[in-house]
Amino acid sequence: MLMSTTASSFFSSKPLPLPRIPTLSRPQVISTRHASIFSSNSKAWATKTTINASSSESQTVSVAPSVESASDVVRSFYGGINGHDLGSVEELIAENCAILEFFNKFIDTISKDLQFVIDDISNEDSFAVGVTWHLEWKGKTFPFSKGCSFYRLDVVNDKRQIIYGRDSVEPAVKPGEAALVAIRGVTWLLQRFPQLADQL
Repeated sequence: MLMSTTASSFFSSKPLPLPRIPTLSRPQVISTRHASIFSSNSKAWATKTTINASSSESQTVSVAPSVESASDVVRSFYGGINGHDLGSVEELIAENCAILEFFNKFIDTISKDLQFVIDDISNEDSFAVGVTWHLEWKGKTFPFSKGCSFYRLDVVNDKRQIIYGRDSVEPAVKPGEAALVAIRGVTWLLQRFPQLADQL
């Protein structure tokens, strides 16, 4: 008897009231997601922003476009170089950055058959990007063309732009052990004659 009384109190014949869902008087953003996508039409990386929103009745939500990520800007930069599209490259580089002059000469003198291929790119930092790359000639790896680059970016007029770049290209001649001997010799000289360090 005790059991049936307890069970009946759990399973009441009266329906439980449903919780009241509040009506929103203005748009409310529920979630935002960013994803890097590759567009097969433009052969470039882009940032896709998905926003799920709810509102009452017929209110609209206007969303300002998000600033591209630093790695997306650098991918677009290499895409512009490969496509010999200096106009698109100029938009990605801040006004006072000297790197544009070098790539202008690069585009003017190098065939479109020679392409930068990104091997790896960092994407954790929103203001600095590291890239390892190599060059390919008509889809085949070009000899002695591996390198790495570092880019510093900043947001200028609501656009993330490259403000600094540094490249390190694989040397055609690998010094190997000879480099270690030379470094050891220079280090020995600097230890014996510290004033030489001022001449560096």
